[in-house]
Amino acid sequence: MEHILGSNWTITPAGGSTGEAYYAQTEGKRLFLKRNSSPFLAVLSAEGIVPKLVWTKRLENGDVITAQEWLEGRELKPEEMKHRRVANLLSKIHHSTELLDMLMRLGKHPLTPDEVLKDIKENQKVLDQVDPRIEIHQAIKFLEKHANHVHHDVHVVCHCDTNHNNWLLSSKDQLYLIDWDNAMVADPALDLGMLLYNYIPEDHWNVWLKEYGIYPDSHMFERMKWYSVSQALAFIQWHQMRGEYDEASIRTEKLKKIMKKHEII
Repeated sequence: MEHILGSNWTITPAGGSTGEAYYAQTEGKRLFLKRNSSPFLAVLSAEGIVPKLVWTKRLENGDVITAQEWLEGRELKPEEMKHRRVANLLSKIHHSTELLDMLMRLGKHPLTPDEVLKDIKENQKVLDQVDPRIEIHQAIKFLEKHANHVHHDVHVVCHCDTNHNNWLLSSKDQLYLIDWDNAMVADPALDLGMLLYNYIPEDHWNVWLKEYGIYPDSHMFERMKWYSVSQALAFIQWHQMRGEYDEASIRTEKLKKIMKKHEII
């Protein structure tokens, strides 16, 4: 990174799951750098969903480096996820034709429940050799039983990880949703299920979804439950594959709460 910016910049790793993000600063200037971000980032920046994209550079080896504004701010606290502005920003994302057009042009096709289930089952064949767990197989059986009932014709751009630490509130009180590496074209219930099951008390769901812009029906709730279970499984598998067993255990406890709540166990 130093040869891109010059020796007067101080560059430090920014952490994260990929290890490809960095903070850079020099006198009066600060940037957030990332290697091989999707071209999707430019549209997200233009829509005001992520901090402003400053420049993009392609290296001789084909890697692409993007630089965004490095903003003072903080991640949202779990209890802040029920605020109206979170619902409003997620609704803006899900209803953006510009975001959808760009992601489709980048080759993303609508994700179906059958594809989600197939990936989970294939991954579990490998993971069962390391750490077979009964609650995982109970969850997979639930997904199999209900997969045919959760198909939906409307597909949007889904972030796919609406965890509270991906929501950035700047010091100027601007809210952003960051870390778009796993974005997909999918049923909006995928994002909504994870967010509501993890952060919003159930007696507040209808109010929150009204702020988001819909009056949910039983099919929406059924899809949200299905995707919340499938996403919990996907995250457990992802952490297990990386050897992050403590994080996998935390995700497993979240899965068990969802399953117990809806008598899936």
